[in-house]
Amino acid sequence: MTSHEVPTTLMVDGFRARQSFGFGGLSRGATIFAVAVLVADGLLATQAPVTLLVTLPLTAVMLVLAAARRQGMPALAYYWARISWWRASRVEATSYRRVLLPHPYALDLPGVGARATLIKAHDPTTGKTVGVVHDRVTGRMTVSTLLAPGGSLMAPTGAVQSGLRTWSSVLDAMSTDDQIKGATVTIQITPGAGEALGDDVRARKDPGAPQLARDIIDELVRTTPHATASVAPWMSVTVDPNATATPPVDLAEQVAETLKVVDSIDLSGTGTDVERRATDVDLRRIVRAAYDPEVFNARDSAIAELSWSECGPQAADDGWEEYSHDGAVSVSWVLREMPRRPIPYSVLLPLLAPGRFQRRITLAYRVLDPYEGEAVLEREISHAHQRAQATAEVKGRAKYSQRADAHRAEKAAAQVAGGSQVVDWTLMVTVTARSTADLPAARQELQRAVKATRSIRMRPAYGAQSAVFAAGLPLGYNPLVKD
Repeated sequence: MTSHEVPTTLMVDGFRARQSFGFGGLSRGATIFAVAVLVADGLLATQAPVTLLVTLPLTAVMLVLAAARRQGMPALAYYWARISWWRASRVEATSYRRVLLPHPYALDLPGVGARATLIKAHDPTTGKTVGVVHDRVTGRMTVSTLLAPGGSLMAPTGAVQSGLRTWSSVLDAMSTDDQIKGATVTIQITPGAGEALGDDVRARKDPGAPQLARDIIDELVRTTPHATASVAPWMSVTVDPNATATPPVDLAEQVAETLKVVDSIDLSGTGTDVERRATDVDLRRIVRAAYDPEVFNARDSAIAELSWSECGPQAADDGWEEYSHDGAVSVSWVLREMPRRPIPYSVLLPLLAPGRFQRRITLAYRVLDPYEGEAVLEREISHAHQRAQATAEVKGRAKYSQRADAHRAEKAAAQVAGGSQVVDWTLMVTVTARSTADLPAARQELQRAVKATRSIRMRPAYGAQSAVFAAGLPLGYNPLVKD
């Protein structure tokens, strides 16, 4: 049985992208903008009709770009992003160099991580230290939990079903807690961990063992560095400690409230094992190793000596399709479209398979509360029927894809009425190469892994490489959580 030949009971569906209603292939916002532009053209024409020779062609070009698609997004949005990135690069706003400045936060992390600072807290429940990332702008705090790497490919079907149901219950609990704003689950695969494993095997080898057994172990040790990888999964939960009836009065109480909220999330039964809460040293290691993979296996004493600002890069350049930082270069891709058919629970397995380069796979979640989720689905049902009706009035019948989309929206609403939750989510993947020369091979490896899923469609994070790179780290940044 392959990863795609799974029982029907282990297939997952219900994915649907939000779609607004507009004229033709335009979205609602683009339709309103187009109407406003046409009205402005008409007002100008009443004073100077000759202006129509210029305004109408420009308006037509903009409408075509808004209706056309490029890499899964409106072409107008794509080219606008390209122009914005080009303007930023002209003024060197896409380049970062860590220098000593008098400002107290001048040495903090670049980009979206600049707002975050690290707090070393004491967890009275376990008696151990916990690293809490504090967003100085919004006041939100993020706590990460280190998970034990494992899998369910060889688990019984009933165990996998139970894990899926339990994870659904976890998301359900998040939807009813106003303080939980979002969560991310990240799995980082770093190749080349076989050296440390080989040293451990050699130290534990029994010299009195049979020669055949020792030969087999020696062969495994010899080939291990080329066949293994270090897997480090973690879950980060973003909490607003002030979203309560009695907001905390100081920073210490905010940290205590955050830890209390995170402790209420029970991951037992989801198919993963909780190792422990991430300490400040763990967070420093994860962040620093992402920018400089050479320090991934550094000793804890060396990592503990780093300040939070030193965990970031010495220099970084945010390109259109790549992100250069210190001695490495990364490429990040984001979800373009989910399949419209059921997919196996193991669909992400090709992305999780070890390769030549370090890879981070991040699932970001924002669970809508029951009332917001119901309102969103009702709106989506109305938009789907309006699109089908508008097409039927023009062409005599609605497209079959439009009728199927309306059916999916109604099916989702029926599931919510039965107790399910609406979840905004996205998938992000970052692959890191040690040099620019290895970048084409890293990009090709990522493309092959995405194609091997046979279902998920992804695209490069155009003009947002540094932001997606940071979203996969425990920095408190979740693209689905709005300020």
